[in-house]
Amino acid sequence: MVYDKLANIGRYKGMNKHLDTAIDYILGSDLSSLPLGRTELDGDNVYINVMEAEAGPLETRNYEIHKNYMDIQIDLSGTESIRTGDMEAMSIESFDAASDFGTVQCPDLASCTLGPGNFILCMAGEPHKPGIAVSDDIHLKKCVFKVHI
Repeated sequence: MVYDKLANIGRYKGMNKHLDTAIDYILGSDLSSLPLGRTELDGDNVYINVMEAEAGPLETRNYEIHKNYMDIQIDLSGTESIRTGDMEAMSIESFDAASDFGTVQCPDLASCTLGPGNFILCMAGEPHKPGIAVSDDIHLKKCVFKVHI
């Protein structure tokens, strides 16, 4: 997991060529002008899902994993907490290879508050639990960059 201010995202270039594509887009674009749904930057290698959702209580959220994609999650409005889990102690409940989405059980490892101006980069295989309410401001508009590894 990488958690940082969005203004610092350029520091993370050089880790993966597809990640560089996403970072270049973030640095040169107005993310708030993106339409809801999927926007492709490089086909299935790098794309963005923009969505609206409601943050909720911790006990209603599940850990998720992706095996082939990293996530860069950015809240455009609203604030949520995101937890990351212990990969070494996780057990997979379900996984769908076609959507690259699974749910797991694992102990908590770390937690961060997202909100506008911050980002979290969750590596492929790293369990993460987004959408945890931290205030009355539960309506989220967020973009999730999907970056193929």
